[in-house]
Amino acid sequence: MPPITRTLLAALLVVSLFSCQKQLADADDEKLAAATLLNLPYGSLPLQNMDAYLPAGRSSTTTKVMVIIHGGAWITGDKADLNGFVDTLRRRNPDYALFNINYRLSDGVNHLFPTQENDVKLAVGFINSRRAQYGLSNKFVFMGASSGGHLALLQGYKYPAPIAPKAVIAFSAPTDLNDMYTNPAGGLPALADLLATAIGGTPVLAPLLYSNGGPINFVGPATPPTLLLHGTTDPLVSSRQAVLLQNKLQLNGVPNRVILYPGAAHVDTWTNTQFFDAFNKIAEFLATHVQ
Repeated sequence: MPPITRTLLAALLVVSLFSCQKQLADADDEKLAAATLLNLPYGSLPLQNMDAYLPAGRSSTTTKVMVIIHGGAWITGDKADLNGFVDTLRRRNPDYALFNINYRLSDGVNHLFPTQENDVKLAVGFINSRRAQYGLSNKFVFMGASSGGHLALLQGYKYPAPIAPKAVIAFSAPTDLNDMYTNPAGGLPALADLLATAIGGTPVLAPLLYSNGGPINFVGPATPPTLLLHGTTDPLVSSRQAVLLQNKLQLNGVPNRVILYPGAAHVDTWTNTQFFDAFNKIAEFLATHVQ
């Protein structure tokens, strides 16, 4: 091949490579539009769906992810119950992608626990598998209220794969199912019975379900930073649950904070003032632990 031909081919190759690299750079720099995906299925069964709120200009290197889990004693509730949380979080944390999930509910016969745990795990895996498609980073946060707080803690503590969260935030959450059964809030046997109905038995009849379902049993040095928010007069989930978990977290050197609201009951009855303070505390916690 004549020297001039080889020189021309080399020049064309350089131009082609530069063009391809520029196209990739342009694609990376493209500003993605905001998107809302309602009732997005993460599985094939009823209630295995979620609402996704994806911010504009998101990036697979910077856009943080928050998975939000509703409560309802594992037997009732819907993701719509936390639409107020979603609205507040979207205003306060516009750089986060939010996923508000549903999961199957126990009726005492069907979908007994750990169905709810398994659905949350499936949902998190679904989101993680679509990080590149949606433009999301690996910086995840799990947040839940009441039994949803329990599920958030359990997911964050028990399953470091496929994604280990940077933080877990829980309102009025059960943390130790064995203790919750033996020491129900207010000493009310009916609350122990409610727990046994959702789980499908008592600690004597189903000891592994209680131990494997207690976030406190999965605390270790690698446990993610945890923020617990609880009312001191909660008639459904004793604030003792938050204190027990905090003690275990501190023994393992895990960054944590417990916010107790004097005189406050269960999270679904909190005042606007209490919620305003709670979301201020959440913002501070996220700023510290989710970079």
